[in-house]
Amino acid sequence: MARVHNFNAGPAGLPLAALERAPRDLLDIEGTGMSIMEHSHRGKTYEAVHNEAIALLRELLGVPSDYDILFLQGGATQQFALVPMNLRKEGRSADYVITGAWSKKALKEAEVTGKARVAVTTEVEGKFLRIPKATELDLDDSAAYVHITSNNTIAGTQFSEFPETKAPLVADMSSDILSRPIDVSRFGLIYAGAQKNLGPSGLTVVIVRKDLVESGNQNIPTIFQYREHAATNSLLNTPPTFAIYILRNVLDWVKSEGGLAAIAKRNDEKAAILYDVIDERSDFYSSPVEKDSRSKMNVVFNLPTPELEAACIAEAQKRGMVGLKGHRSVGGMRASIYNACSVESVNALATFLRSFKK
Repeated sequence: MARVHNFNAGPAGLPLAALERAPRDLLDIEGTGMSIMEHSHRGKTYEAVHNEAIALLRELLGVPSDYDILFLQGGATQQFALVPMNLRKEGRSADYVITGAWSKKALKEAEVTGKARVAVTTEVEGKFLRIPKATELDLDDSAAYVHITSNNTIAGTQFSEFPETKAPLVADMSSDILSRPIDVSRFGLIYAGAQKNLGPSGLTVVIVRKDLVESGNQNIPTIFQYREHAATNSLLNTPPTFAIYILRNVLDWVKSEGGLAAIAKRNDEKAAILYDVIDERSDFYSSPVEKDSRSKMNVVFNLPTPELEAACIAEAQKRGMVGLKGHRSVGGMRASIYNACSVESVNALATFLRSFKK
């Protein structure tokens, strides 16, 4: 079987090693005579997978003991609503750093249930081309929290350094979690849809400080309370068991590859390969993003005309390179080079782009 070079933004490619473990366990995991998908979420076989995934996340990200790790559903979009519902008490406000479409949506959801304010926005004429400098942030020290989106899949921008805040820092890390070492203790809460760097769609990971869980709102439905999920080890209701099983496989692969230091080094290499092609002395490829704000996960670029972009995408697909069309809201081209995207795939794309230019 020939596998393509997968540059999709999400659901994205998964490590081959993580997928290769699955066929056997789909039919019979550990001699139980049942698929992993058929096991009770409260049985010992699934419980072992569930707890191993939590332990691997804690180990790889260096999650301190005073943080809970939750497995939830509804994607990052549901967290746009759950974060303010849990962390913002009545009468309090929350700060939002607006760097792209997803942070704008997060702000809109927060405004449905209470007060929220824009601490800074980098939008100019409908475009987001950079990450704000620390000096630009207008933060309310009494805010319930400060929300950022660490990597912007559509705009192709990424925080290289995180802001210092007095209020708890909340980060949507859906598209760059596990791509580099981070200091989790600097954050009050991190959330991430799994379908880019962690696993398949249908699972959301939340890493949240225990004191924020314990002090969270109780006047919201039980299913929406972080407290209830933490108290039941994310087994308040039936979790997406197969998605968590694949997450476990992916985390085990990351560990076998040398952990986040090794993954980050590889991601730096991949990004450099593509940006070198874009920055070569030519007016053919161009990146709209300011260089110090460029994403190492989502490389966005343009050709001189939309017609050339369409031709480039079509020719790339003939050569087994998929997912290169830019987001429908901005057009252009985009190569999403998450952890599972290999250096070999990026080199193949770079070679193709050079030949297409010629």
